[in-house]
Amino acid sequence: MRTWESLLLLADLMALLTLSMGQTRGRHWTLYAPIMIWLAPAVAATQWLAEGPRWQLLPAYALALLFVPIGWVRTAASVAGLHQRERRHPPGAAILIALGVLGLVIAAALPMVAPVFRFAQPSGPYAIGTLTYHWVDDSRAEAFGADPNERRQLMVQVWYPAQAVPSVQRAAYIASADTVTAAFARLQDKPTFLFGHFKYVTTHALSSVAAAADQPRYPVLLFLEGATGFRQMNTFQVEHLVSHGYIVVAIDQPGAAAAVVFPDGRHAVGLTVPQLHAMVRPSYMAVQTNSPPTGLLLPNGSTLPDNSIIPYLAQDVSFTLDQLAALNLADPHGVLAGKLDLQRVGVFGASLGGIVAGQACHVDERLRACLMMDAPMSTDVVKAGLQQPGMWITRDAASMRLERQRSGGWPEAEIEAHQASMRAAYEGLSGAGHFVRVPGMFHSNFTDAAIWTPLAPWLGFAGPIGAQRAHDIVNAYSLAFFDRHLLGRSATLLDGTSNIYPEVLFESRRY
Repeated sequence: MRTWESLLLLADLMALLTLSMGQTRGRHWTLYAPIMIWLAPAVAATQWLAEGPRWQLLPAYALALLFVPIGWVRTAASVAGLHQRERRHPPGAAILIALGVLGLVIAAALPMVAPVFRFAQPSGPYAIGTLTYHWVDDSRAEAFGADPNERRQLMVQVWYPAQAVPSVQRAAYIASADTVTAAFARLQDKPTFLFGHFKYVTTHALSSVAAAADQPRYPVLLFLEGATGFRQMNTFQVEHLVSHGYIVVAIDQPGAAAAVVFPDGRHAVGLTVPQLHAMVRPSYMAVQTNSPPTGLLLPNGSTLPDNSIIPYLAQDVSFTLDQLAALNLADPHGVLAGKLDLQRVGVFGASLGGIVAGQACHVDERLRACLMMDAPMSTDVVKAGLQQPGMWITRDAASMRLERQRSGGWPEAEIEAHQASMRAAYEGLSGAGHFVRVPGMFHSNFTDAAIWTPLAPWLGFAGPIGAQRAHDIVNAYSLAFFDRHLLGRSATLLDGTSNIYPEVLFESRRY
């Protein structure tokens, strides 16, 4: 919990203890008791102003508010010297105190199970800077909009090795958090207020600070979000890679993302998971479809071939690479020009982002290393094979079935398609590759979602491996992969099974 949240609960507890002890003969206690009671509403007001209100603290606020009239009574009694008249609890006081204790337990539990969470400290030597860009692809229509004349627009966030500036405030986890989290909640069929506290979550990144100067250029990695996600959804992994000297570029893809907020305030709300699933499954499964035989019908009235949205989304990656080349010549922020090593570019993504990452590697040779996490591979990728080094980080079929048992989803045909297509793409690589399976991981363990609440494993959307352990494994293998295949470093973790991560089922293909 945050500092003032903890102080608020402590103040509520002290006020409740004061009331439960009743009135005493001691003059000093009589003088101090009203102060102890008034402390709770004072701290509540301070927390509200200093850190911002959130719904998880409503019981704590309610308790503090109830102490206001009690504080008036106790203050008046203290002034009038009424402490000498009655030294016992009034009738019904025990019930009120018991209810107060129950309220305090609830007040303490809610912010703990839905915390303003923190990210683990990145292990690399670099501080982290971040910038955001808005780019318009005039050559393509916006497939997910209603207007056929609308052009494709992207919001792209860049994290980069930076000079440490302790005085600069840490960047927010999600820009325009209220809009994004409300859309995310609706698409997940959850109450819109559920993720409202995400606006208070901060990262280790610093906005618009100067890039680190010890290297002339830094290798570049593109990140792709999952269905109904947002570009910051793998901050745990992004910060780790950037702290070790990579520039990471995350693409918010309209239609696939929960909501993409543009600089003029407009926002594009994404499709639901079933809608996206219908557009994605044909890329890797033979499915029955009511779509026209000539292609997939899109919201703007156009069609896409092969009944799949994956090739269209992969074009966002190529467009972003074009924009990065221009950015490397002239950055409107005056920070990143000349800092991007576009001869050493990789891509990674989770879930839908992993499918798109594989497709992007298939069509764009500028991508030199491809990391796909818990994602089936498109038929195009399986048939043609990837020319670049590839890594798959996923889990075994038994873990997918366990996730289905605990939280639903994952029909058997889907599990088989995931496992078979990833395996086939791995075995069809032209060059080096690595197949990393981690038993006990669920789908959310590949994203930040596993650390959103400590109840994630009990709610069934995080695996028994543990959130931090899963993230440690993903981070270690991600860094080793890009270090070896973009920078030519040794990366001994990729030489075989690891004593540090004995639970990992590791396979590797040589050149």
